[in-house]
Amino acid sequence: MKVSIFDVAKKSGLSVVTVSRVLNGAESVREKNRQKVLEAIKELDYHPNAAARSLARGKTGIVGLIMTTLQDSFFDTVVKELNEVLALHGYFLAVSVSTGIGSDENHYLIQEDRVDGLILLSPMEEDNYIVELKRRNIPYVLIDNQKPENDAFSVTIDNYKGGYAATKHLLDLGHTSIAHLSGQNMFRSTRERRSGFLDALKEKDLAPFDMITGDFEIDFGYDICRKWLREGRLPSAVFAGDDHIALGVVNALMEEGIKVPEQVAIVGYDDQYISSKLHPHLTTVRQPADRIGIAAADMLLKRMEGTMKRGANVKIDPELIVRESTGSGSPTKSTTG
Repeated sequence: MKVSIFDVAKKSGLSVVTVSRVLNGAESVREKNRQKVLEAIKELDYHPNAAARSLARGKTGIVGLIMTTLQDSFFDTVVKELNEVLALHGYFLAVSVSTGIGSDENHYLIQEDRVDGLILLSPMEEDNYIVELKRRNIPYVLIDNQKPENDAFSVTIDNYKGGYAATKHLLDLGHTSIAHLSGQNMFRSTRERRSGFLDALKEKDLAPFDMITGDFEIDFGYDICRKWLREGRLPSAVFAGDDHIALGVVNALMEEGIKVPEQVAIVGYDDQYISSKLHPHLTTVRQPADRIGIAAADMLLKRMEGTMKRGANVKIDPELIVRESTGSGSPTKSTTG
């Protein structure tokens, strides 16, 4: 027979109200009585109903996560870390994939009483979300947000340092003809990585071989490299805005028998799972997804507990991972901060 809160009350010799207060962490219970309740719970092997406890606290026990895609190994690692940290604190993670709040001003996870807090991972239309979250008084944290003015309660990556480090690595190898293929300008990461790229070149009084924006897709890198080949011109090195773009460039070069890195060196960004599985292994800039997830979860927990009132931005440095595509046979790490 299942043990109930009434059995715990009877065993401890205290009221159901007192047992309930102990279960909910109330500070008004005398220490002597708290110990009696805890001993009774242990002896009876009582497991309180999570849903009932959440109701008693006026909470759902659920944290929402809104992200733009599931097909990204960097995002996968961030979500895994978030899930593990939040679970340790008794929260379930509810994931929704959405490109923006758009016309749906009452997004499922933002409706009242759905979640105790919300995390936005690389959000688009973040202003709309923030307005709605503030209106509903839902604690939130942004990861990799697009606008610096929304950095209160956010975890961001220093993409400027990443772009600079990737380009400096190529410059240190002696490359002077370097192209940069980036994502769309709507992404803050695109703009910051490009700034780091340009500043590194400027220090050497060099101009880019080419700078082209497109999608974070293999096809984009492939198509641009094919275009260069048709025009009879190639850079000696390419800094790609993400690993998918980089792999597209590698594919186009290998089709033509052009060797990487002997003839063209390639650096990607993100350190996606595939980067170390294909040949040549890709030199890339790693975003430490585990640290990002832990920092975001910690910030949201503090907001939900009411211990973080003022806004704060946690900025995390990326790492340059040197592999075969720039001339190294084994991976080495280089911090950028």
